Amino acid sequence: MPTRMLLLRHGTPEGAHTRRFIGHLDVPLAPEGEAEAAAAARRLAAERLEAVYTSDLARTRRTAEIVAAPHRLQPIPLAELREFAMGEWEGLTADEIRDRDAAAFARWMASIGEFQFPGGESLPQVAARAWRAFTRIAADHEGGTVAIVAHGGSNRAILCLALGMPLARLLSLGQDYAALSIVERRDGAARWALLQLNERGGR
Repeated sequence: MPTRMLLLRHGTPEGAHTRRFIGHLDVPLAPEGEAEAAAAARRLAAERLEAVYTSDLARTRRTAEIVAAPHRLQPIPLAELREFAMGEWEGLTADEIRDRDAAAFARWMASIGEFQFPGGESLPQVAARAWRAFTRIAADHEGGTVAIVAHGGSNRAILCLALGMPLARLLSLGQDYAALSIVERRDGAARWALLQLNERGGR
């Protein structure tokens, strides 16, 4: 049997309309996000999930609780699945960051795959911790199907490494709120196969 990993981004968080970078800020789901999570739960109800893993932040934990409920599973929180720690930039908009430090903002835009957020993490650091969690989960559930509820950044990093893509191509992999991506690997396969990318169900 193949090992199937269902990567789901959390639903829309409170304040998403402000377009602020929230990183490790513990922001809850908005009512819209609750509805999106419920739609994802309906979509995944027919899956034979062995487990549901989640980032330990509130927006992912709540999404995971809703998704796990039809399967009578308790989500397993892992801090390794968190979003980027954006340090001094958390809670700011792109315009505010640019106003504070235009040179650093330009470096970020020019080197997505290498930039170190002031007081926060770099993409390789995020990828390393998220990939550790992903590979451990896959090994623990070989031949099964597992859901992972995480973030745009951590999910993209996992997908890059699973598919053998450079981390610099991170933003080419869409990750909308409550969207689902699926990768699968059969015994002996060197890489994961992408079955689905950034697909959203109905409400």
